[in-house]
Amino acid sequence: MKNINLCPSMMCADFTNLKEEISNLEKAGVDLLHMDIMDGNFVPNFALGLEDYLSIHKLTKLPLDAHLMIEKPIRYVELFAKAGANLIYIHPEADDFPLRTLEKIKELGCKAGIAINPETSIESVSELLPYIDAILIMTVIPGFSGQKFIESMDKKIKSICSIREESGYNFEIGIDGNVSQQRIKRYSVVGVNNYILGTSAIFGKGLQYSKVISDLRKL
Repeated sequence: MKNINLCPSMMCADFTNLKEEISNLEKAGVDLLHMDIMDGNFVPNFALGLEDYLSIHKLTKLPLDAHLMIEKPIRYVELFAKAGANLIYIHPEADDFPLRTLEKIKELGCKAGIAINPETSIESVSELLPYIDAILIMTVIPGFSGQKFIESMDKKIKSICSIREESGYNFEIGIDGNVSQQRIKRYSVVGVNNYILGTSAIFGKGLQYSKVISDLRKL
């Protein structure tokens, strides 16, 4: 498959064996490490923080993103840019002036992206699409791993792919939430580029990461 990026979600990794986890993911040939930053306010959970981010950055040369599931993300984009983020996602609902924040991210030398919740309409973020480098479509309620894929997101995924093609935008499209082999195969055909891999695809299965990634590349 061309233009497909496989991005393990590090909130699902074994933090008691982090160095080996990252080494095995590198050897498997993943494209990017996905970093979920949760503040316990925007979503009802805590996940990776700045110190976790810095630790992982020291252990790898792989690119890292930062999915900021936090209120008023403009307060923190500079911290994560300096911590090594290549791509920073914000949730427009969490920011008073999301366009300003996206511009700030680019000024810091990072790619700027938005993440949209299942309840977020495409229409509500349409004005931001010319200014982004990536969009991440949440196919589960954000905040927890292991949830079921929300089937109604199928229409949203296909609509965003169509909008990108029809409007001539060049942002990447990703999905996050219960991303299985079957869904990667299905959505790569319609134009989805980035796949966040959690417990449905790679972690906690007792399989070698190199085999999992190799099998996904063959889809």
